[in-house]
Amino acid sequence: MRIGITSPIVTALPGHFGAWERSAGIEDLVRIAETADRLGFDHLTCSEHVAVPVEIAEQRGGTYWDPLATLSYLAARTTRIRLVTQVLVLGYHHPLEIAKRFGTLDLISGGRLVLGLGVGSIEEEFDLLGAQYAGRGAVADDALAALRASLGERLPSYDGPHFSFEGLVVEPHAVQDRVPFWIGGYTPRSLRRAREHGDGWVPFGLPHDRLRAMLDEAPLPEGFEVILGAGRPVDPLGDPDRTRRAVARTRAAGASVVNVHVHAESATHYVEQLEALAALEEER
Repeated sequence: MRIGITSPIVTALPGHFGAWERSAGIEDLVRIAETADRLGFDHLTCSEHVAVPVEIAEQRGGTYWDPLATLSYLAARTTRIRLVTQVLVLGYHHPLEIAKRFGTLDLISGGRLVLGLGVGSIEEEFDLLGAQYAGRGAVADDALAALRASLGERLPSYDGPHFSFEGLVVEPHAVQDRVPFWIGGYTPRSLRRAREHGDGWVPFGLPHDRLRAMLDEAPLPEGFEVILGAGRPVDPLGDPDRTRRAVARTRAAGASVVNVHVHAESATHYVEQLEALAALEEER
């Protein structure tokens, strides 16, 4: 099933965050993850922000569980579902830091890591971490090339305009021959970056007709994935027809993988919604 779950609880995005999530904890998340794993959903997500300015948090939310800790815990409680950083901000890390830390996650999960990667957009957070905000796109391009040269390598080497290294041991490392890179963004440049350096594109904030036009104008490599959100939270039990339409529209816009937010009133309700969504997919 090519439907992935935008994980509840781990973020508090206004308009997509249920009141029950404020008091939910890791075992609620595990119950949902185990259900999604058993039902054959494609992936779970966890995003990254270290510290969000108060005024920005009012728009984007301020709750962001750490992706490495969260996905590592879920890796130990699931067996098949992919684990996606959606997204990890490239400018906050040295490529070898990502290769080591998330390569270890790929190892302990049995090769289920997908690195969702982005350039980043909160200048205050860059400043806080001592990262370079101006010119971050060029730094991200070099980081992507350095990261591709490093993941899965015990003795990585790379020489680029912003990163250069050799003669270093990185052990353990990723076990997949090629860890998928899903590049986030909404501009033609982000799609170019995804085509050149990645294995998939995760656009956001674009209407479906604009997405379809951008994809039609850009030939995609074989096997390239387009991961699109289905819009407002789906409600398979309460409104199965709208849920079917939302998923179908997203696929028609060019999605090879559909990301969904799921409407729920509790962790138990969320599990029931996943069961219903899986049943709708079986009927398709």
